Amino acid sequence: MRIVVTGGAGFIGSNFVRFVLREHSEDEVVVLDKLTYAGNLENLEDVAGDPRYTFVRGDICDPDVVAATLDGAGAVVNFAAETHVDRSISGPQDFIRTDVLGTHTLLEAVRSLGIARYLQVSTDEVYGSIDVGSFTEESPLGPSSPYSASKAAGDLLVLSYVATYDTPALITRSSNNYGPSQYPEKIVPLFITNAVDGVPLPVYGDGRNVRDWLFVEDNCAAVDLALRAGATGQVYNIGGGHEIDNLTLTRRILELVGADPGLIRFVADRPGHDRRYSVDCTKLRALGWAPATSFDDGLARTVAWYLEHEAWWRRLKSGEWLEYYRRQYGSLG
Repeated sequence: MRIVVTGGAGFIGSNFVRFVLREHSEDEVVVLDKLTYAGNLENLEDVAGDPRYTFVRGDICDPDVVAATLDGAGAVVNFAAETHVDRSISGPQDFIRTDVLGTHTLLEAVRSLGIARYLQVSTDEVYGSIDVGSFTEESPLGPSSPYSASKAAGDLLVLSYVATYDTPALITRSSNNYGPSQYPEKIVPLFITNAVDGVPLPVYGDGRNVRDWLFVEDNCAAVDLALRAGATGQVYNIGGGHEIDNLTLTRRILELVGADPGLIRFVADRPGHDRRYSVDCTKLRALGWAPATSFDDGLARTVAWYLEHEAWWRRLKSGEWLEYYRRQYGSLG
């Protein structure tokens, strides 16, 4: 199968590209990526010489580029998105453009080219917050941020194309991913790299917001299974099964890095900050998937990767990143 992976130079997308090339020897992968601040071709250096891999630089909102790239594909997996909640609060327009208009552009190309499979990669954040229990795929959507609202809009657009045009599409909604090569604005890589430098770790509010953590390779295996065995028009939740509050996560990271616990700095909570995420993954588990990586092992592997790849993240924590960080949190000191 020839698979087009949009956003394939990003964190989860690049891990998915490696997964497919490793696990499916007859598949070809075409990556379509705009290479925004979070897209990094270094993430794909280890597959650059594989004859089954092709890279195309382009925007999923550009119908000509999308049509040319998708022509002849057997499947499309859409990882391309603006994903950072904090950035969506200060600049929601980029999220609406990529996550909604970009999804529409892809769906139109899938429809006109007669592509056999389209998978929309989404997030558990579209459900909003839940105090007890877990969201199922039938739970109503209640997004709280411009990011999660843009993803929910993209999901609804996908389902409308299934209903209206019989587009062979489906959706996965995963919990918080972590692992090697994640851009250092998300909490895990940000806190690891700050801890290495002895820089304060900014914890929102009281630090008791709960997230379910999923190792990125387990998510890739789940997305791949849904792509090949999932049913058209269906949504599949993907969760790591390890819920932990942000303060406990922060302390665990400091311990693994060997940094001073006094680096924790509580900062003003962000607007619309969901208290707890939790998803029921029974539907996907019925297809044969289960997370293979424990949280303790996955976090230790992740910390070790950042310690061993200091040059990688130091290049990123400058320029635009530094300007954003200072706007968001103030001084690094």
